[in-house]
Amino acid sequence: MLTDTLCTRCGLCCDGSLLADVELSGAAEVTRVRMLGLRVDDDSDEPLMLLPCSGLKGTRCTVYAHRPKVCRSFECGLLTNVRQGSVSVEQALVHIGDARAGITRVRRLLEQAGRFDSSLPIREAAADALSEVEHPALEAEAAELGAFLQRVFLEGPRES
Repeated sequence: MLTDTLCTRCGLCCDGSLLADVELSGAAEVTRVRMLGLRVDDDSDEPLMLLPCSGLKGTRCTVYAHRPKVCRSFECGLLTNVRQGSVSVEQALVHIGDARAGITRVRRLLEQAGRFDSSLPIREAAADALSEVEHPALEAEAAELGAFLQRVFLEGPRES
């Protein structure tokens, strides 16, 4: 199965690299998510599960059988492009590796600046840090990572 090959090696939709939160479908799902020990934003108008997801261990979901509805239906642009044949599995794995390398570079710069907060999505952590300190290397790496993630993982299907 394609998701076994790609998704279990990626996890970027769950670790806060692609998304900051996911919409929950109602009170019952909020209760279930809380019972699983996952973080819910109580201050928002819509029920949201906060990312990075505390159910993610490495690149695997520890609550997979009980994951929220939106998690069951989400497919990133990369997976969609592999399914339609415009990106090979091999190239998708390279993209995942490149994304992880970019995240590591941004995380390292945040740590060096004393600004890394693992409870925040990586792009939010970088934006928060850059609002408080001037750091040209972090700014450049975060911008490059954001553009890469948008282009490869969040944009719609490519033409074959």
